[in-house]
Amino acid sequence: MGEVNGTRPVARMRILVADDNHDVAQSMAMLLELFGHEVHVAHDGLDAVSAVERLLPDLVFMDVGMPRLSGYEATRRIRAQPGGDRIVIAALTGWGQERDRRESRDAGCDLHLVKPVDPADLEQLLESVQRGDLQRSA
Repeated sequence: MGEVNGTRPVARMRILVADDNHDVAQSMAMLLELFGHEVHVAHDGLDAVSAVERLLPDLVFMDVGMPRLSGYEATRRIRAQPGGDRIVIAALTGWGQERDRRESRDAGCDLHLVKPVDPADLEQLLESVQRGDLQRSA
């Protein structure tokens, strides 16, 4: 167990950050590690799909505009994997229009986050996932 803000114990989750922007991915990974989680990074959609198969994370932050395989298609492939229906997947994108949110939902994302994500909002999201409020239901 880790601590958030030095006060509350948190359950350690395994998280994958998939983003082709290396700086964004590393910054997000560092923040999540500070919150006490095990974090892995992928920089394109194909790597994200294989990382999920190998790691079986609790949560994936999926950039939707990645090379080799879009985040939408990566999400569809993850959902088709054994256990893929139990992973919480959050689209992480610069696009926030209703049509973008609908497209991420149709691909199988549970959440749609617009970059940059506020650390306090991220912390609340993590707590919701840990409580099971955002657990994927098959």
